Amino acid sequence: MHTPQALKVGDIVAIPAPARAVRPEDMEPAIQTLESWGLRVQLTPNLYGRHLGFSGTDAQRIRDLQDCLDDPEVKAILCARGGYGTLRIVDGLDFKAFRKNPKWVVGFSDLTALHASIYDQKVVSIHGPMAYSWNGRTANPEAILGLKKALFGERIQYACSANSPEFTLPGSAVGRLIGGNLSLVSQIIGTPTQWDAKNAILFIEDLSEHLYHIDRMMVHLKRSGLLDGLAGMIVGGFTDLKPDEPPFGMDVAEIIHEKVKDLGIPLCFGFPTGHWPDNYPLLHGGLAKLNVSHAHTELLFIDR
Repeated sequence: MHTPQALKVGDIVAIPAPARAVRPEDMEPAIQTLESWGLRVQLTPNLYGRHLGFSGTDAQRIRDLQDCLDDPEVKAILCARGGYGTLRIVDGLDFKAFRKNPKWVVGFSDLTALHASIYDQKVVSIHGPMAYSWNGRTANPEAILGLKKALFGERIQYACSANSPEFTLPGSAVGRLIGGNLSLVSQIIGTPTQWDAKNAILFIEDLSEHLYHIDRMMVHLKRSGLLDGLAGMIVGGFTDLKPDEPPFGMDVAEIIHEKVKDLGIPLCFGFPTGHWPDNYPLLHGGLAKLNVSHAHTELLFIDR
């Protein structure tokens, strides 16, 4: 795996919108913050466009993102927001120039599809707050500061208290960190950018799902073989869950524990990633060490 170079003052950060439409006021807090870090911000032509619910047609969104990937002056790409749309365009991207000149790509949720494509190029990316998140929606100031540290090359490590300790599976693991939004992880299975998850640490999170949907997706992961050979598993936020009628009868921790308990790997819950304020940056594709106990979880990236 190739890790992009750390940013320095004066570098250009581009903001494209590969998915849902955004407004100028949605982007302004991120633009101001990036400039306060000494970075130059480049907005793509269709950033504020609109086609259906997207920021432009598929062709326009491909062109904007392709230009960001190809431009050697752009040192990082901060995606505007998720929602839906990235999966529609990833197969239209050409990564030849990007492979020769890797740069940081930042996003989460729907951008899981782009992270999978970048991982397929053997390049590390950042699962973390998008520009839309910086408007007080899904990222707290500490998470945004964490993104700054990640972009500027500081070492990333986390320690957090255990959540759902009765379903935690203690242990240690070392592996490449892969994953993201569970809905997208499930959708990528069977496509050209499905991860080779053997000896990897898989992390998942999701938003506004029914519990039976989560169970169905976890069954899909298990039946597909994606869980076979994992080194470890991290569960982030599963927020704003929809009610099931009749009640499904299991919560998120029970659902995931049932699918993982026989794999002999460490499993933790409540990790600070996902659609909640504690959405801290993770190096997707980075080599990491995971330590899980019933009391706490530690994650340390060891290849930077």
